[in-house]
Amino acid sequence: MKRHVAPWAMALALAALPAAAETAPGEIAFDGGAVAASLTGGPGDAAAGAKVMTTAALGNCVACHQLAAMPDVQFQGNIGPALDGAADRWSEAELRGMVVNAKQTFDGTMMPAFYKTDGFIRPGDGYTGKAPTAELPPILTAQQVEDVVAYLLTLKE
Repeated sequence: MKRHVAPWAMALALAALPAAAETAPGEIAFDGGAVAASLTGGPGDAAAGAKVMTTAALGNCVACHQLAAMPDVQFQGNIGPALDGAADRWSEAELRGMVVNAKQTFDGTMMPAFYKTDGFIRPGDGYTGKAPTAELPPILTAQQVEDVVAYLLTLKE
């Protein structure tokens, strides 16, 4: 008698497997300024990355960078380099490294480290003017970093 595994049983077994471990901010392995491994163990979502890049409460990349691929986004900045063609200028690992902590690539950059929790010079607790009582969370989650990288990889000349 042949036994068949029911599709629901297979799905249940797969759901019980541990998910890929997320890389914590303090465990990032930089190679120069690049970060080769995905922070989540998987790919990002380019559409979600576009939202992170244009949302003030998240990454808000367009506050400093121009992006012709998003002509409807108002008040784009000109402090950082234009992001058009980013995928042609930098590799996936280099883009991930810049989003995680651009200071690893560009000494003296004004770009914030989006996935960092320590080593700040003068951290504050929100806008209270007081020192934080616990470790600061990163600006973006590991998934949001991967989403931004996925979107940046769509920007070719």
